[in-house]
Amino acid sequence: MGSFEEVMVEKKQLEDKKDWITEGMEVSLVIFKGQVIDVDFPKTMTFTIVETEPNVKGNTSQGYTKPAKLDCGATINVPGFLDQGTMIKVDMEKKEYMERA
Repeated sequence: MGSFEEVMVEKKQLEDKKDWITEGMEVSLVIFKGQVIDVDFPKTMTFTIVETEPNVKGNTSQGYTKPAKLDCGATINVPGFLDQGTMIKVDMEKKEYMERA
């Protein structure tokens, strides 16, 4: 955060994380002997639901989930009562819905 230098990160460090990267996000780089060996995301992040099934009356029972595409490009399961445009917090370690933001 104190430097604006560009650091190259190999594609293999981002294989399972590439859908979660958004413009302007801050991450921590783990560097060993001048080479980036890992990219660490914050523990929680806030995203907006950009695409999901509409909420159907009667599907509000506890435990009902549906897939939702987030503004970063990733897709996760969210509770059935959430609609498009809702901002949510995501646990980045488990890549799961936590709560509304």
